This record gives sequence, C-alpha cells and structure tokens, in this order.
Amino acid sequence: MNDQRRPKFTYLGHATVRCDLPDGELVLIDPWVGQNPSCPPDQQHFDRLDAMLLTHGHSDHIADALELARAHEPLVVANFEICTWMGSKGIGHCSPMNIGGTQSVLGMNVSMVRADHSCGIQDGDRLIYGGTASGFVVRMPSGYTFYHAGDTALFSDMQLICEMYRPELAFLPIGDLFTMDPQQAARACRYLGVRHVIPIHWGTFPALTGTPRQLEEAVGDLGINCQVIRLDPGQAY
Repeated sequence: MNDQRRPKFTYLGHATVRCDLPDGELVLIDPWVGQNPSCPPDQQHFDRLDAMLLTHGHSDHIADALELARAHEPLVVANFEICTWMGSKGIGHCSPMNIGGTQSVLGMNVSMVRADHSCGIQDGDRLIYGGTASGFVVRMPSGYTFYHAGDTALFSDMQLICEMYRPELAFLPIGDLFTMDPQQAARACRYLGVRHVIPIHWGTFPALTGTPRQLEEAVGDLGINCQVIRLDPGQAY
C-alpha cells in the first residue's frame, strides 16, 4: 500500500490526534487542545477542520468540541447521546452512530467499535449521560485502515476487530489508572494483529504512569511483530 494514500497523523497530546488526509481535508479525533497541558501552543489552532470523531464525552476528549464546531462547522461524528447534546448547544452538523455501525465520512468508512470505559458529559455543574464509550476504525479509500481505541480497558473481543477490519495501525492508551497499562496494551497489539502502534493517553498528568518505553518492553517480551512508534506531542507520523 502506498503510504502517500494514508493520513499524516500528528499527535497533539493525551488522546488527541490530528489526521491530515491525502486530499487536504483535516480530521480531529478527540479534540482537547486549548487546556491540554501536553498540546504545543502552535498546534492549538486550525485553518480548517472538516470532521471531528468523538470517542466519548469526558472533558479530556471533547473539551474543545463545541468551540471548534462553531468556528469551522465540521461534520461531528459521535454516539447518539453526544450528538444530541451537541445539538442542544446549537451544533447542527452532527452525524450520530452507535457501536457496530459504519458510515461514510469524507470518503472514508468510519466504524464505531466497542470500548470498555465510562462515558459522561460535564455540562456546567451537571454530569449528564453520554451514551457508551467507543473506539473508531477508519478505512481509507486506498484500503489503509487504522484504529483509535479511545479510552478503554483490554478486552478479548479486540480479536474480532482484527478479524473484521484488519487495522494496520492502532492508537492505544497506555497511561493506566483510567485505561490500559503498557502490559495490557501489548496484549491488545497481539489481539489486533497491528504492525504499528502509537501510544496515547500517557504523560499528561502524574497519575498516568505508563510510558512508551514500557510498551516497547512489553511488546518485546511477548514476541510480537509490532513496531511501537513513540510520538511526543506535536510530532507526526
């Protein structure tokens, strides 16, 4: 597969990933940039934004979703409950879906898959129901397929994601406490059968103790043929 027909991925810190598509469109996954202590200041603003994919409603994943949606009018892809909440704030360009579904977004096939995690939306002083947390599998028109797991624990049905979608690259959380740790993420790599993994959801706060180096060691201990691609915030792959 020609790598020129896959996105350029820029890690913006925590779980936020910028995807520059081959034809110039910009997709942002889990938009937390303005108050994200890991996001470089020069990466917090965008000239355009064509779509946003929201894995769940926690503020460290959607804190900038409303502001960016109002400024750029991207297509917002999320579960039904998050899209309903966005609509209540005046955002009309939402495309809701749920786990098991697939829809076309900017020519890509975007599938929503399971994540084992909680989901709530902080709305002022209220914590409201945010539906079910999820991950996304994205298949490019070229066939290149990647998986953003969102926040999740390890679950054995990741083997079904491998069987059904065959992702080549996975963005996996490794921080521990709220998600998988590096050892569990290494097993996720084995379940998924991916050739490359980019660790996310690490280093933002002291409580997130998992490191990319620990993931590299765990992948090596399991004898998995998977390259760990460490991106510091602001770096691209």
